[in-house]
Amino acid sequence: RGSVIFEGRLDSLKRFKDDVREVASGFECGIGVDKFTDWTEGDIIDAYQLVMKRRSLATASSNRR
Repeated sequence: RGSVIFEGRLDSLKRFKDDVREVASGFECGIGVDKFTDWTEGDIIDAYQLVMKRRSLATASSNRR
């Protein structure tokens, strides 16, 4: 309780029988996660997308103004 039990990729997200890219807060959905099946009622799922961006001098100098 209160600890990370799994980190991995989300394989599928469904709303009813349709594959979807997102589900609004408060709506039911189904998710599939590769190599994890030990779900327990009350589990909290935190999802995020890691985006890598290259820094450039133009971006850095424009932030100083």
